[in-house]
Amino acid sequence: MTAQEHAILQSLNELAAAVKAMPAANPKPSLLPLFARLDELTCDLPADTAPQLLHYLHKKSYEKARLWLEGRDAENQAGNCRHV
Repeated sequence: MTAQEHAILQSLNELAAAVKAMPAANPKPSLLPLFARLDELTCDLPADTAPQLLHYLHKKSYEKARLWLEGRDAENQAGNCRHV
């Protein structure tokens, strides 16, 4: 895993934790900074990045991207676009 991919995985884990904490949070935190960070990290990925990871990130399939980065892509379900 590259340093860039590791940073994306960390951001994805932060997002998952924030979403999980939302029901009990008061006031609700803004997720926009996390989404902006993920967009920034995605744009900075090199051209030779795995096409599957790029697909997940560009389609905002963050759970699928997280599983892919964790080496658990086999757990991903096929989406409407016919990709896993």
